[in-house]
Amino acid sequence: MTGRILLDTNVVVYLFDNDSPEKQIRAHEIFSREDLRGSLIISTQVLQEFYVCVTRKLAEPLEPSVAYKAVQELAVLPVVQVDTHLIFLAISRSQKDQVSFWDALIIEAALVGGAFCLYSEDLQHGRIVEDLRIENPFV
Repeated sequence: MTGRILLDTNVVVYLFDNDSPEKQIRAHEIFSREDLRGSLIISTQVLQEFYVCVTRKLAEPLEPSVAYKAVQELAVLPVVQVDTHLIFLAISRSQKDQVSFWDALIIEAALVGGAFCLYSEDLQHGRIVEDLRIENPFV
């Protein structure tokens, strides 16, 4: 199947996580392959969470200037903007599907962005939400 793929924050963070070499390699494989296909999209939520994670939560945090440059490079991908409409969709999804607001927000960003697949380590692998399949690329 071809189409758009949204990357959740954890997948993008692994591109820079030297403490998880196997996941880092897998994240690079996914990113390289899907970037060549032109299928990757990202959301403003992911860009924000990514910056915080790589500058504060990694065992070897990135320097803020390096993280800033990485965000700039990621932002060349098509970006789904988190706006009030998306927030209301996420609130509804959160209540309807009994998932956290943040999980609902990433799901809605993928749906609004026209993704057929959401790569995430944190969500239920194999779950289908409308036309979106959630896959954990590390299993």
